[in-house]
Amino acid sequence: MAALDAVVVEGVIVARDGRAATTARRTLEGQRARVAWLFVLPMLVAIALVAAWPLARTVAFSFTDAYLSDLDHWRVIGLANYVNLFQDGVWWQAVGITLAFAIASVGLETLLGLAIALTLNAHMPGRGLLRAAVLIPWAIPTVISARMWGWMLHDLYGVVNAALLKLGLIDAPWAWLAEPRLAFAAVVAVDVWKATPFMTLLILAALQVLPQEIYQAGKIDGVPPVKMFLRVTLPLIRPALLVAIIFRGLDAMRVFDVIYVLTGNNPATNTMSVYARQQLVDFQEVGYGSAAATSLFLIVALATAVVITVGRVNVSETGERP
Repeated sequence: MAALDAVVVEGVIVARDGRAATTARRTLEGQRARVAWLFVLPMLVAIALVAAWPLARTVAFSFTDAYLSDLDHWRVIGLANYVNLFQDGVWWQAVGITLAFAIASVGLETLLGLAIALTLNAHMPGRGLLRAAVLIPWAIPTVISARMWGWMLHDLYGVVNAALLKLGLIDAPWAWLAEPRLAFAAVVAVDVWKATPFMTLLILAALQVLPQEIYQAGKIDGVPPVKMFLRVTLPLIRPALLVAIIFRGLDAMRVFDVIYVLTGNNPATNTMSVYARQQLVDFQEVGYGSAAATSLFLIVALATAVVITVGRVNVSETGERP
């Protein structure tokens, strides 16, 4: 009697020859794919409602001359908004400010987050309390923290100027949120204070799953700690570090709340998001503002693609080595 090509044991197909094994594997993969789509479908619907549809309307409005006061009457004008936008020097100034803000804030957050994560990863008393304390800036809503820092940086009544005057570091109060260079430095500092815990947590999570046998072997061989960090720790946490930088870079390039609450429409801190909001709300030019918002989306997507390509980040690598 001919042997069966495959049998089913407890709901799993077990094959007896190569051809049946291939068929069984494909059947099982198909079943898993259908189940996966069932789980993912609610999330895709939610994303389509809260993200895809508004984005599609924004892109559509960018090709019109719509105004906020009269959204029922508009006409298609093609690429005119984009032509005017790319000829606007204020827009390119906003692009430069956004890139400078992203590079400065993400760079500082990465260095500080790495230093704090290495400290918290060490065996020391009170480590749990320190980890909880690090989360406080991240837990405070951005608008509240920005308003709090706005009071602290007030030129007449702020505690920052009072402390600097008492220490003798300055001779007169500084207008932190009015003077252009100080305003940019202030918003970067506030963003770094707010977002450094995010970088710390991601880097700390990567550090805690590293194999300790490597460090024990390095200690036995007498490898200096700095060399151990550069040759072992940093390469192992590189994928997680790049993912954290990408996430924070996305947030930094589309930053709005912390800058608008602190400095409003100050030209020195006028990022792309602030520029788009000003065109949409203050000037009520929905078409032109939508073109600015769409351009912001494209620039962020391009920057993300460049970072992923240069850093060679892939899903399998981040899954295998945190």
